[in-house]
Amino acid sequence: MLRFLKPLSRTVHEDRDQDREPSNVNGGGEPSSLTVWRKSLFVGCSGFTVINSDGDLVYRVDNYGAHRRQELVLMDASGKPILTVSRSKKLKMVDNWLVFEGEISSKEQKPICRARKHVNILWPKVKRLAQVYIEPYNDDKNMYMIEGSYMNRSCKVLDESRNVVAEIRRKETVTKGVSFGLEVFELIINQGFDSGLAMAIILLLDQMFL
Repeated sequence: MLRFLKPLSRTVHEDRDQDREPSNVNGGGEPSSLTVWRKSLFVGCSGFTVINSDGDLVYRVDNYGAHRRQELVLMDASGKPILTVSRSKKLKMVDNWLVFEGEISSKEQKPICRARKHVNILWPKVKRLAQVYIEPYNDDKNMYMIEGSYMNRSCKVLDESRNVVAEIRRKETVTKGVSFGLEVFELIINQGFDSGLAMAIILLLDQMFL
């Protein structure tokens, strides 16, 4: 257990009780909540630390060297690779990313989903940020939309029926005179949506918009 993070996690999650609850997928089950800290636990690394309401480490991302990398590896608490987010090397007008299961072991490995940054010149006020296409992609039933503002930590992930499957929320809580600001925020995951994919979406948005 990350004991020094436990008070932070409890404060964030207790504060959430005063907020509205997100919509459940298909109206069933309670949503789960993770606290995302936009910081690695290791000195000299950038990345993410993700904890549950008990202060236990759930996911981590540790990047050595440059802030922006072509590949980001989402790991579990023990350091086992869960997903790899890789920026597409193909030259296109719109930025594209691929998500692989585990680590990328060969050039022949197929992605489990693709993501594309949304660009709308005609309707710039539309708050659509990106689309995520689950492979094999055949139609809109295998697509998720991300809307809102990642810069403000206020986003929703919507399925093809516009059900909210996950949310990113900014926290304004102040504890012991220290504001969480934008570096600590909540990831709300509705029942039936994979928490690893939800975290991969955060990594995608962070690469796209920061």
